[in-house]
Amino acid sequence: MTTPHRPTARIWYAAYGSNMDPGRLAAYLEGGRAPGGRRSHPGCRDPRPPARSAPVRLPGLLYFATESQVWTGGRAFYDPDAEGELVAYAYLLTVGQFSDIAAQEMYREPGEDLDLTEVLGRGRARLGPGRYETLVRAGQLDGFPVLTFTAPWHSTDVPLNAPSAACLRHIAEGIVAAHGWSARQAAEYLARCPGVAGRWAVAEIEGLVTEGEGAPSSAGPGGDPDSPAGRRPAPDSGSATGREAPADPADPRTSR
Repeated sequence: MTTPHRPTARIWYAAYGSNMDPGRLAAYLEGGRAPGGRRSHPGCRDPRPPARSAPVRLPGLLYFATESQVWTGGRAFYDPDAEGELVAYAYLLTVGQFSDIAAQEMYREPGEDLDLTEVLGRGRARLGPGRYETLVRAGQLDGFPVLTFTAPWHSTDVPLNAPSAACLRHIAEGIVAAHGWSARQAAEYLARCPGVAGRWAVAEIEGLVTEGEGAPSSAGPGGDPDSPAGRRPAPDSGSATGREAPADPADPRTSR
């Protein structure tokens, strides 16, 4: 049964890839080129920083596939139907900011708000066939819906591709900043992800973080990866993580 949802002015954007690093997200909000990136971004219509941020954990899997024009190497994707748990950094944004970030992820000019009616009501919405055009609602946090975007396919449907050092550094530094993990703990988490496993060693990933200026190297409060430091958004009747919004069975890339 679909639950009606009222329009919302703000949403939590659950970033699980390089946007976990607030410095990298700033390039999407304010415009410019992220450190280590190969593309400049036009920025959002509203360049203000997020109203709030919070570490979160989502059911599912982080994996890497296709080829990034920004970082080279594999892009980060979220498979909400896979077993496991994914760590993310949630940013409280306006709908316009979320829409503009999604547009820039698809190398489009920002400027038009997304229609969130379907994703808020059903838990998923496929806006197009593109790599980041499938919206997922993972639940609610402090009264606001938690949304993210990913590909329409599953992690087992596409060839894996190892991410670049720059991409991994942004993700690892975002994990350290958001969840208070040590560089080693972040590296161990990433080294298990499909696309990274067998391609990057834990020590290599750890080195990407510890060689950065001022990079934290020890866990802060709640730094244990098994601790509840990262909040789990509360599921609701329409959240995709409750498996209530199946992929389109007519599309062979989204069927199991």
